[in-house]
Amino acid sequence: MLKKEHSHSLRFVRIVDTPGHLHDYDTNTSVSERHRHRMRGRTSPPEGAENQHVHYYEGTTSYDDGHVHYYSGWTGPPIPLPDGNHYHEFSGRTTYDDGHTHSYRGYTSEAFL
Repeated sequence: MLKKEHSHSLRFVRIVDTPGHLHDYDTNTSVSERHRHRMRGRTSPPEGAENQHVHYYEGTTSYDDGHVHYYSGWTGPPIPLPDGNHYHEFSGRTTYDDGHTHSYRGYTSEAFL
């Protein structure tokens, strides 16, 4: 027989059992053909040694000037922060679409689980 009063204290839920951490990113491309695109996404889990790991990222830019571009790449190594967390720099070039490409450069958010 079940008791009528039943409770649990839940402090943390891990939705996906993926080792490591992730980073969000949000940056704009360079201006080309009088427009730019926004790039937003989340990196893959880390690959490599803890203090020299990198993250893979890929996505599609925002739809601007009638088209999108695709992008992908690897972040640079971690850049430490005073509180023990870190972020990464990333840069690259989009795919060639609508007669042009865009370059991009940005920084990820701090690491989170």
